[in-house]
Amino acid sequence: MEATKTEPVKTTSDEAEPIFIDPKIYDLYDEYCHSAMPRREFLRRAAALVVIGGSGLAMAKALLPSYAKANMISFTDKRIKARYVDYASPGGTSGQMRGYLVQPEGDGPFPAVLVIHENRGLNPHIEDVARRAAVAGFLAFAPDGLYPVGGYPGNDDDGKVMQKSLDKGQLFTDLLNGAKFLKAHELSTGKLGATGFCYGGGVVNALAVEMGGDLNAGVPFYGAAAKAEDVPKIEAPLMIHYAEDDERINAMRADYEAALKANGKTFEMHSYPGTRHGFHNNSTPRYNKEQAKIAWDRTVAFFNQHLN
Repeated sequence: MEATKTEPVKTTSDEAEPIFIDPKIYDLYDEYCHSAMPRREFLRRAAALVVIGGSGLAMAKALLPSYAKANMISFTDKRIKARYVDYASPGGTSGQMRGYLVQPEGDGPFPAVLVIHENRGLNPHIEDVARRAAVAGFLAFAPDGLYPVGGYPGNDDDGKVMQKSLDKGQLFTDLLNGAKFLKAHELSTGKLGATGFCYGGGVVNALAVEMGGDLNAGVPFYGAAAKAEDVPKIEAPLMIHYAEDDERINAMRADYEAALKANGKTFEMHSYPGTRHGFHNNSTPRYNKEQAKIAWDRTVAFFNQHLN
């Protein structure tokens, strides 16, 4: 069902019956996720909205993540071996970092995939994505950008405040050092891909600029585009995923596409019908099961093509 400004959006998950969310609540949730707005203020403003199909407060609460229900791959799955590891990060926030390393079944070495979190640290959903990548045959590593200030705090509200407090350049350096750590890991073949979501999608585009030929493939999900003047530095093939209804990110698409074409870069762009920002995240009703599967299957195939 196509999202409009006058009718509610029907969303589905594996855990519940379809939920109707008024687009005004989605817009408020997007503002909440990408600003310093506290949860209490988000819920207060949602309750005050006149919405179609029910209570704005109930819709707002439904959009909050439920990580316990969203794991697709258990951390005890016998096909993987997951652990937290430290790595040095010169020039970063504190010089020391930690991340979640997930090894596929077997002795390796394996092609490697960096998984970059949203704007709230290494939450359980991103750890689950790393496990999915490992099940697909990749050595997966998900750095926690919040480690130098205590690590992911166990909830997204505090996480986004903590991440916003960090110096952006130092945080990017920490994630760049995570990419270098993974590429050089003894279990890695040296072929490196990167994927990320929202903030993390923007980081993938930035890594493609910064790393040049040291990045072998990049798959950003609804992330900020690289600057047009930086596109000539990109060497990695890119698969760029967009939600159909995502005004903030989609506003950057045309210029990015034009710059990639003008500079002869290898890339493909996909827009997913009936989706909003965050459609791959199965911890909230933003999740679109059908389109998320298509996007993930494409992602795995793209990495297999360019990393194997």
